[in-house]
Amino acid sequence: MRLFIAVDPPEEVVDLLEALPRPAMAQLRWTLPAQWHVTLRFLGEVDDAEVPALAGALDSLAGWFGEPGEPVEAHLGPAVAWFTGRRVLQMPVGGLDALAAEVAEATAPWGDPPDHPFRGHVTLARVRGPKPGPPSMAGGPLHASWEVTEVVLYSSRLGEGGARYEAVHRVTLPEP
Repeated sequence: MRLFIAVDPPEEVVDLLEALPRPAMAQLRWTLPAQWHVTLRFLGEVDDAEVPALAGALDSLAGWFGEPGEPVEAHLGPAVAWFTGRRVLQMPVGGLDALAAEVAEATAPWGDPPDHPFRGHVTLARVRGPKPGPPSMAGGPLHASWEVTEVVLYSSRLGEGGARYEAVHRVTLPEP
């Protein structure tokens, strides 16, 4: 089973993202609100028999606090941006580095170690074909913050129209 661990934006943030311009362009495949999340760690293929142990390891987050007495706060923005190479249009999300590190530590026995530093973001579109995306799509400002109350283990099934995600396990973070 193909798995990843993520944080979901709340409905009011999804509404803000939906309000961003999404012009029809043959070279762009826009993601859908059901696909919007901030990946804390991508695990890749994990044997189904390992999922209960992985879920148990994630349950250790139920007692974790970022800063003592402080909620985990995600910060969306400041503006739509392209990752290097202009293949993925995304909205940066900050404030989740410590949580991503804790997730990586708790899930170290599964998947390959990350091959790049954590960069929180919501993917808005992917480029089809070999050419980079249009630079003009970047720059749209948007700011929002939310308290992260849950971490989700998702399965991902690739198919026509993009990936479909299904929650496999949820961990509620403690209140400060």
